[in-house]
This record gives sequence, structure tokens and C-alpha cells, in this order.
Amino acid sequence: MGSGSNVDRRDSKFLQPGATPGLLAATKEPRRTRRTAKKKPWCAVSWWQSFYKVSIMSTIKWSEVQLRRLKELDAAPDEQGLQFDGAAERDRAFHLLETGLIRNARSHLKELREKYLRPALCRLESALVETLTGRGFVQVVTPTIMSRAHLAKMTIDEKHPLYSQVYWLDKDKCLRPMLAPHLYYVLKDLLRLWENPVRIFEVGSCFRKESQGAQHSSEFTMLNLVEMGLPADQCRPRLEELALLVTRAAGLEKYTLETETSAVYGETIDVVVETPAGKIEIGSAAMGPHPLDVAWKITVAWMGIGFGLERLLMVKEKSPNLAKMGRSLSYLDGIRLNI
Repeated sequence: MGSGSNVDRRDSKFLQPGATPGLLAATKEPRRTRRTAKKKPWCAVSWWQSFYKVSIMSTIKWSEVQLRRLKELDAAPDEQGLQFDGAAERDRAFHLLETGLIRNARSHLKELREKYLRPALCRLESALVETLTGRGFVQVVTPTIMSRAHLAKMTIDEKHPLYSQVYWLDKDKCLRPMLAPHLYYVLKDLLRLWENPVRIFEVGSCFRKESQGAQHSSEFTMLNLVEMGLPADQCRPRLEELALLVTRAAGLEKYTLETETSAVYGETIDVVVETPAGKIEIGSAAMGPHPLDVAWKITVAWMGIGFGLERLLMVKEKSPNLAKMGRSLSYLDGIRLNI
């Protein structure tokens, strides 16, 4: 949102080497005013001239309240990190930047209302459903409430590290922290009723008491797809094929598959994207036969992948914050509503 694509490139001399012109540079006085005025009033041009100097001998940063507001409005990282000679200069710069960001946000909401009509999360879910059903996967819908017994079959009990993150409704029921137990339950019957391979998927909300920062949320949307009854030697190639299928449908081009340790499956193959903020896991895969299969009486070879839809969007939109991508009372389609 802070790309400043309408910036006059003739003012690039005022930028710190390597910096990207932002919204502040987009608001200018007419050129004749800058030529004739003996003492220039505060404007974006004088701001960028000051920035070139301040970047070298800066002393004051955004206040905590200002920085929080800029993050809400999705200011660019360079803009969030600016520093100033004094409070007056900082506050004038904040006013200019906030005004531009709000203008962009209102434009985005107008486009949503007049063109898309559905938030990006809903559009992504539709695209994934269409892609998978087009490849012969059957969509299933299972309950949001999960029993303690089903979690126990995934080895999640009082001693398990995931147990403390579960939202328990009573001593026997919780909000599902994952889709896998219910998919296992459905698959044990479908393997009896249908010929192999059996291909199903589900898209639905999951809930965990997450406390690991901006890349996590207590409510998030998962896509889990499973293919059971494969020849064992086809599981890994099929996993790679479907990882590519989903990431392409989500609009992502580059990713890697990395082996990681999992608290539930022991070992997983994670789908990882490199971002300026570091590596972000957007999906996680496993293959069977697996020790967990025994509790569900599953004996065939299989592969499955789970993707977080909000993470897919976060990476695609280059946003540092997962919460604004999902279900929210404060954001709509990634836009803060208190504007």
C-alpha cells in the first residue's frame, strides 16, 4: 500500500540510497510554488529533503501510538522505521502519511464493494475448492466441535504440548484445533465404500490458544487434503504435485519443501516461502502408513497436506500481519475499518 507508484522520480535525489518513495512523497506543492516561495511551508517535498538529512543524524522515532496506527494502516516497513530531528517534524510527517494511507484504504474498500464483493479469504477458498474438485477431490464438511476421544487418537492428551492450546468447551468437547481427526474418522468408512484411491478435502475454521506473534491467530482457516489408497512409491511424487497445484491456485510461485519435526506426526514435510521477514511455513504434509493410523484402523498408503489460508494470503499480499487476513471485527479484506 505504500508503494508510491505516482511519485515524481525527479525527487528521488531526496531519498536515502536504496529507499522506496512512499505516500509522503506523493503529496506535493505545484512546482512554481517551490521555485518562488522564499520560505517553504511544510509539504512532502520539504519532508523528503529533511529525510535525507535526518536519515544520517536522526534522534526521534514515531511515538508508540503513531507506530501502532501506521501498522494498522499497513504502512511500508521503510515508513515505519523513519526517524526525525524533532517532535514537530515527526508529527507533521505522521499527518501526511496517515492521510495518504487512509485514502488508499478507502479506495480498496470501494473496489471491494464495486468489483469483488467478497473478501480475499472467501475468494481464495472458492479458488481452492474449484481447483481440487476439478482434480477429482470430494469436499467434506465435518463438525467444528471435536470430542476428547478423537484428540486422544492423535495422541493429544494432558501431557501433549498441543493440549494447553485447545479451547475446551467442557470436560469432553472442544473447538477443533485441527481438521485431521475428523478426516480420519470419515476416511475409515469411505475406504470401505469407495474404490482406491480415495480423495477428499475440507476447508474450515480451527482454534488454538496461539501466542506466537503476528504470524499466528487463535482462529484460522485450514485446507486439508488427503489421498488414501495410493501405491507407496507414489506418495511423495503425489505430495509434490498437489503442493504445486495448491500454491499455484493461491497465486504463489516460489516455495521449498523442508523436512521438520512435528509434535503430532513426528516428522512432516513443510511448504516454506522465503520472505523479507524470514521463512514462513504456509503448509505441512505427512505420509502413511503412519503410527497414528492404527487407532483409526487405516492400513493403506496415503499422503495429506494442510495449508493455512490466512498464511497463503499473508505471503501473497506481502503483509506482516496474519490477523487482518482472516475473520475480524476490526478489518475487512485486510483494511482497518477505523478510518
